[in-house]
Amino acid sequence: MSKLKHSVILGIETSCDETGAAVVARGRDGQGTVLANLVRSQLKEHAAFGGVVPEIAARAHGDVLDGMIAAALHEAKLGLDDLDAIAVTAGPGLIGGLLVGVVTARALGLARGLPVVPVNHLEGHALTVGLTEGVAPPYLLLLVSGGHTQLLAVNAVGRYDRLGTTLDDALGEAFDKTAKLLGLGFPGGPEVERWARGGDAARFALPRPMLGRREPHFSFSGLKTALRLEARKLGALHDQDVHDLCASFEQAIVESVADRVRTAMTIFRARVPAGQPLRLVAAGGVAANQRLRAGLAAQARQAGFSLHVPPLDLCGDNAAMIAWAGAERLAHGFPVCASFETRARWPLDEGAPKALGAGVKA
Repeated sequence: MSKLKHSVILGIETSCDETGAAVVARGRDGQGTVLANLVRSQLKEHAAFGGVVPEIAARAHGDVLDGMIAAALHEAKLGLDDLDAIAVTAGPGLIGGLLVGVVTARALGLARGLPVVPVNHLEGHALTVGLTEGVAPPYLLLLVSGGHTQLLAVNAVGRYDRLGTTLDDALGEAFDKTAKLLGLGFPGGPEVERWARGGDAARFALPRPMLGRREPHFSFSGLKTALRLEARKLGALHDQDVHDLCASFEQAIVESVADRVRTAMTIFRARVPAGQPLRLVAAGGVAANQRLRAGLAAQARQAGFSLHVPPLDLCGDNAAMIAWAGAERLAHGFPVCASFETRARWPLDEGAPKALGAGVKA
């Protein structure tokens, strides 16, 4: 397929517990415009279980996706015949949910003769700043979400090198497990952040995992264990105890992540030609955390990097980022295959050694 510099793309996202449908336009100048971006959360469906139930998620996607696509097209004031392609998340994620999105995209593509672009969900996060700010590679990416915590050199669309990864839990998972331990709601990230606002971050001496290590990897299991032990010492937890535990946990996270980013910046700087702008991008659901944003901003200023973070509504899972990633792949001439599979695991850097982050969600 020839390069499609100007395009209008329907995006579909069903990788986990949010159903997304969006319409995005990419101009010949490479600038993007969100014409519609709808997201339906499944919080109510999963709240009673304290986490996402794959079967429930897939069923919920199937119940609402067709209507959301119609609503997105209506909001964009377009019809299916106005589209140039459909982009759909093909992985990584929960297979049942992915299949709902992929089958829907294929059916629409077949009915209207539209190419269907399979998009890596992580690439959607990685390229979002191109849609929101016009930021193009190369840049250093901190990808932090419920299932992934990685530092990557984004060299170009489709070219990614992983510099660091989590050796155990993803950061979003660590937040969720901490919230569950303290009896807070689901999802855990926003709840921990909310409770941390009224807390004393210096009350509990929690560890800063991996501080000073040469490789910019992450580890959060020891921090969770330390928090659990502190909570156990207190016995019955009062509200102020929970505030202080959350604030101490969040501060430990921020300092640990900032240290790991500092190490990655040194590695990335050595790869960038002199005179090239140094940019740090944070993406993924956890990038919405305000204390983390502030910590990254301070680290970026100190290191001479500019910081770029998508707006809050585009940090979490959404279909606009999937549509944009599809548009970027078309614009850069990536081939579109008529047949492709859904993938529960799909690393951005498929050539990375398997030992890098072995056992980690990727």
